[in-house]
Amino acid sequence: MLLTAETHLDAMTRIGRALADETRCRILVELAAAPAYPSELADRLGESRSKISNHLSCLRGCGLVVAAWEGRRVRYEISDPRLAHALGDLLGVVLAVEPHPETVDSTHADREAR
Repeated sequence: MLLTAETHLDAMTRIGRALADETRCRILVELAAAPAYPSELADRLGESRSKISNHLSCLRGCGLVVAAWEGRRVRYEISDPRLAHALGDLLGVVLAVEPHPETVDSTHADREAR
């Protein structure tokens, strides 16, 4: 497959969509550590199985995870080891951003006032 700028942009868009939701991010972090079953993910993340299944479906549709059937159960894992590596790198990033006044919560503002 020839990788073009359009292909790269499509991949970035899919990753961005996946990372735009906290639950999907948490699922990806779990799966980057090790493959898991939806019921295990639901228990670990404290979410309903149906919510986890919906998010896994989205992640599958984006091409970020794959499903492996094992009898009547399905196990999910990251689709590409490079993605797992990239997620690990992202977790280590420290962002240097200045908060905008409209995004500063009242707790932060109270601390600043002291």
